[in-house]
Amino acid sequence: MRSFYHFMMTFRGKLVPDDKSRLADWMFEDSNFPKQSYSYDEISRYLEWNIPFSSALSIFDELWEQYQMEEVM
Repeated sequence: MRSFYHFMMTFRGKLVPDDKSRLADWMFEDSNFPKQSYSYDEISRYLEWNIPFSSALSIFDELWEQYQMEEVM
């Protein structure tokens, strides 16, 4: 199973960025992001303290559900 960070890297680098790719690009650039984490709570807390843009937490929740469906099932 991939970490959430590795799952997010599939959203990076869009020519026309959307919120998902913006969050992925920010995670890639942030050297302190918990890249090896599989924990919703750890990642959510990190985002709450270091929110990169206003809709980042709702985008994270949406992508976390997708991550759970693709990686856990």
